[in-house]
Amino acid sequence: MTTVDIVINRETDGWPEAIEPKLRAAAEKVLESGLHSAAEMAEMGITLADDATVRELNREHRGKDAPTNVLSFPLAGEDFEPEAPGAPLLLGDVILALETVAREAAGQGKSLDHHAIHLVVHGVLHLLGQDHETEPEADAMERLEIEVLRVLGIPNPYTDPPPDRP
Repeated sequence: MTTVDIVINRETDGWPEAIEPKLRAAAEKVLESGLHSAAEMAEMGITLADDATVRELNREHRGKDAPTNVLSFPLAGEDFEPEAPGAPLLLGDVILALETVAREAAGQGKSLDHHAIHLVVHGVLHLLGQDHETEPEADAMERLEIEVLRVLGIPNPYTDPPPDRP
């Protein structure tokens, strides 16, 4: 079994303190899915940022001058093998934008925690090579997200109404 070191960085104030263990658990659940190699050790990061930081990264790396809810920066490559024997597999980073995540959660009637957890699941799947460029890819990735969220006790974000709504 792979041991994964998940580093959570707070780049901005405003994120609830209690969210970090929830995001870590979500990332761990995705990593348990077996979508990566059997490397002995792996590392990844989750950054809790703000819209300004994510907007800058989105502009630099994707040519889009706007914030977005989550960005993923995979590092592992297609073979998911460490760079050297005994070295950890570097999976990459998932970065969340506080204002966008909070606005979307409120607009969808979801808790900030549930929406952020969903976005971390989505982001970690990108680190593991999943994508949604085509309809079959999007369907497969969505099914993986729904299953991981179900295990975490979070309703299907695509079809289920939030728990406090009919």
